Amino acid sequence: MTTETPTPDQEKAEREDGLAQETIQSVIDAVDSQNAVELNQLLEPLHAADVADLIEQISAPEREALVELWGGEIDGDVLSELDEAIREPLIQALPADVLADAVRDLESDDVVDLVEDLEADQQTRILDALEDSDRFTVESALSFPEYSAGRLMQRELIAVPEDWSVGQAIDYIRNHDDLPDQFYHVILVSPKMNPIGYVALGRVMSARRDMPLMDLIEPSFRTLKVTDPESDVAYQFNHYHLISAPVVDANGRLAGVITIDDAMEVLDEENEEDLLRLAGVDEASSLTDSVWKTTRGRAVWLMVNLLTAILASMVINLYAETIDQMVALAVLMPIVASMGGNAGTQSMTVAVRAIATRELTARNALRVSWREVIVGAINGLAFGLIMALVAALWFGVPMLGLVIALAMLMTLVAAALGGIVIPMALERMKVDPALASGPFVTTITDVVGFFAFLGLASMLLL
Repeated sequence: MTTETPTPDQEKAEREDGLAQETIQSVIDAVDSQNAVELNQLLEPLHAADVADLIEQISAPEREALVELWGGEIDGDVLSELDEAIREPLIQALPADVLADAVRDLESDDVVDLVEDLEADQQTRILDALEDSDRFTVESALSFPEYSAGRLMQRELIAVPEDWSVGQAIDYIRNHDDLPDQFYHVILVSPKMNPIGYVALGRVMSARRDMPLMDLIEPSFRTLKVTDPESDVAYQFNHYHLISAPVVDANGRLAGVITIDDAMEVLDEENEEDLLRLAGVDEASSLTDSVWKTTRGRAVWLMVNLLTAILASMVINLYAETIDQMVALAVLMPIVASMGGNAGTQSMTVAVRAIATRELTARNALRVSWREVIVGAINGLAFGLIMALVAALWFGVPMLGLVIALAMLMTLVAAALGGIVIPMALERMKVDPALASGPFVTTITDVVGFFAFLGLASMLLL
C-alpha cells in the first residue's frame, strides 16, 4: 500500500501543532508495505524529537518493524530523545555498525545522557562504538556523581589564552574543524587553564581585530564546579539568565561547559518530578512503562494514603455515638474534609514550588506562614458562613450552622498553616517536600477537621 507525501500545508501544520496523525499513519502504512524508500521520505524531513515521538506513539510490534526497515538511518539525536523504557530495547536491537554511526556524531554530554541509565552491557556496546578519545571523555564524565554538573557538562568548547585579541580568536575558530556544533561564548583561560572570563560570540564577531578580548568580557561570567548538583546548576542559569557557564574541577581548571539547553532540560525535569511527586506518583513513571512497573510505583503511596485514611477514620470512630444521635453530621463531614483538603493542597503546592525556586527561605518563612494563616482564616470565615446558612436551612437546626462554620474556620486555618509548615520542616530534615508533604498535610486537615466538627457538635448540640 502506498501513501501520499505530506503537502507543504500539512508539514507546516506539523511544525506548528506537533506530529500530525496523518504522518504517523503514513509511516505505519509504509512499514506494513515494506516500502523503505517511502519510509525514509516521510521521516527524513522530521525533527529528531518528532521521530522519537512517533516511535513512542506506535505499538511495540510496529516499532520493531519500523526499526528493522529503517534502523540503518537512525541517528544519535533520535536515540537521545527517546523515552528510556523504549530506548534500551531499541539500542539492543540495532546492529553494532549502525549504533556506532548513530552515536559518533553526538556531543559528549548527549552521549553521557544516553548511556548513564543503561545496563552495563548496553553501556559497553555504546562505549565500544566510540573513538578512544571520545570514550575516555564519556567514561570520565560517568565517574562524576549522578545528577551533577560533571555529568551534565560537555567537553566541546572554545577556550583561548586571556591575552589574545579578537583577531587571534577569530583566526583560531576559522582554522579548527573540531568545534562544537553550537557555542555561545569564547572562554578566556590563564596559563594554568583557569577560566577568568568569557566573551559572547556576537561581540567577538563585531569588534575590531586588534581589540583585546579582556576588554569584552561579560559581567555575567561565573563558574560551576563539577560536583555541583544539577538542581543548583539549573537554578543559577534561571536566576542569573545565563546562556552558558564554564565548569571547573577541584583545582579550578576548566573541565567543560554547560549550555542553556541542558540547564533548562534539568529545570523542566525538576518541575515534572515535583508535579508527579505531589500526586504520589513515581517520578520515573511514563506512559511507556509496563503495567507491573506502573502498578508498583503507585501502590506505595496508595498504601501511605490508606494508613492516613485509617487514622482519620479512628477519629470519626471516637464520635460514633454523636453521629448516631444526629445523622446530619455524617452528611456534612465530607464537606469539611473536602474543603480542608483542597485548602491544604493549595498552600502545600505554593510552598513546594517556592522551596524549589528558593523563594521560600528561613528569612521569610514566618511572614509567608502568617500570610497563609490570614488567607485561611478569611476563606474559612467566608465559606463557613455560607455553609452555616445552608446547614441551618437544610436541617432546620441553627446551632448546626454555627458548628460547621466554626469547624470550617478552624480546618482551613490548620490546612493553610500545615501546607506551609510541613514542606519547610521536611526540607529542613533533608526530605524531599514534594514527595512526602501530601500524606502529612492530608492527615492534618482530616484529623483537625473531624475533631473540630464532631467535637463542637458534641459540646453544642447534644
